[in-house]
Amino acid sequence: MTIQPFLGEVPPALPLDEARPWNAARQMLVCTSVTDEAPDVKTFTFGVEGGGWFRYMPGQFITVELRAKGGDLHRTYTISSTPSRPYALSITVKAQPGSIGTRWMFDHVRPGSRIRAYGPNGHFTLARNPAQKYLFISAGSGITPMMSMLRWLSDTAPGTDVVFLNSARRPEEIIFREELELLAKRMPNLSLGFLPEGRSVASPWAGLMGRIDRHKLAMLVPDFMGREIFCCGPEPFMKAVSSIVRHEGFDMGHYHQESFGATSITESVQRQAQDKGEGGAVEGLSVTFLGSNDRAVAKPGQTVLETARSVGVRIPAACESGICGTCKVLKREGEVEMNHNGGISDQEIQAGYILACCSRPLTSVDVEA
Repeated sequence: MTIQPFLGEVPPALPLDEARPWNAARQMLVCTSVTDEAPDVKTFTFGVEGGGWFRYMPGQFITVELRAKGGDLHRTYTISSTPSRPYALSITVKAQPGSIGTRWMFDHVRPGSRIRAYGPNGHFTLARNPAQKYLFISAGSGITPMMSMLRWLSDTAPGTDVVFLNSARRPEEIIFREELELLAKRMPNLSLGFLPEGRSVASPWAGLMGRIDRHKLAMLVPDFMGREIFCCGPEPFMKAVSSIVRHEGFDMGHYHQESFGATSITESVQRQAQDKGEGGAVEGLSVTFLGSNDRAVAKPGQTVLETARSVGVRIPAACESGICGTCKVLKREGEVEMNHNGGISDQEIQAGYILACCSRPLTSVDVEA
């Protein structure tokens, strides 16, 4: 199934004080451009359908809904653009072997395509952790939140002291390499370090090579102990970086990492309950979905999301680890045990919202879904 193209005229860009920010509950995204960045890597740039601007923090992410053949897919992607340029929002995605959602985007999303998206969400942002000196260290497509934060600094505080390290398999797979080299000319205190694992005939390389280790980190960033560190990439890469800095005695309160593949807190809690002989949810508790007036019984250990699926009630969900916030629903009645990974704020919890993917009923529950 192809995405319905946007056929209307591009609305004029109103001044920010006259335009409204994107409302994910009501407004679609309209693709304005698709750019090749590296092998199997593309940047999709969007505007707000009907006009408007984007409000988010650099490093946050959105969840997109893809109307693929065989059913809707939900995929979470970090925003690579900067909120200092609020009329456009970009996501930069890499198609991994076996990718379904990303490959579908590569094949079907074109300028004019309309996409439903949710967000923004996420706590991986320098806006929450201001510092004098930063180390952004990433591997592969984990570069995207770092690029958002660096672009933000380039526009708003170009004199900031930043070391930007990126690992890749081959030199030609370093995403945003040309732009980074240009930014280094404009930002006097920006230092770049690229670390490909191997050489390639497609892109000659004479610099440092290999996987990150203590010696390479100390060589590239001699003062890393005094920096606020942001790390993103494949799980083995982040594990290696965190192990290196922890071994050196780094204050881990100044270390931040982003991952959508880590074991969820919910899974850990469920295993602990099983070890103790507890079942999680109490057997026989009903969950009522007010939007469709469907009702189901939560089985022991079952989440609100799993209960919804058992009766065909559709609640959008992407990470299913309590991170992305896509499955946020309003709880009208009842109590749940919710163990999330930052995908919901304290204010939202106080207002009655829960994440369906990591909430288990403690009493009968009514939710707006």
